[in-house]
Amino acid sequence: MLNADGSIADDIEQVIISADKIQARVAELGAAISRDYADKDPLLVGVLSGVVVFMADLLRQITIPMAVDFMAISQYAGSPSSGTVRITKDLDHSITGRHVLFIEDIIDTGLTLSYLLRNLRTRQPASLNVCVLLDRPYRRLIDIPLAYKGFELPDTFVVGYGLDAGGHYRNLPFIGLLKDQARGR
Repeated sequence: MLNADGSIADDIEQVIISADKIQARVAELGAAISRDYADKDPLLVGVLSGVVVFMADLLRQITIPMAVDFMAISQYAGSPSSGTVRITKDLDHSITGRHVLFIEDIIDTGLTLSYLLRNLRTRQPASLNVCVLLDRPYRRLIDIPLAYKGFELPDTFVVGYGLDAGGHYRNLPFIGLLKDQARGR
């Protein structure tokens, strides 16, 4: 989704959260997780593929021993916020008796995350908490306690830092509002 000059950043109407702000907040989250999970050897779990950018940066900020695992899901009926999902890649590690921190890039309605957390709780982890970079609490249909939260988002469609539109823009270092004319490409 490159422009004539080769830049995807030209498709951005406004930067909502700058790269510097994101990196500063990710460092704060990493420090808090390192403090709270000291001596617990947590397993950080993310859902592919939107969380990859956030999770990679967060991992580099965590200073304690930990492990990482990923799940992948597909949505049913073409509705990304329906909460009806199918796990297409499950965890490679057992979480029974483990301290699990679920890492999420963005939470809207909470339906999908609620399903995944219910699924993980059946596996009897020692603890199960959530760390999210972007929160839209006003869209929440299911209350989900968040142990760590990066930013609250306005009610706009954003891309960058792992968030995409049609598979593009994940590589932007900031979170921005996509121009209307770029949405249909």
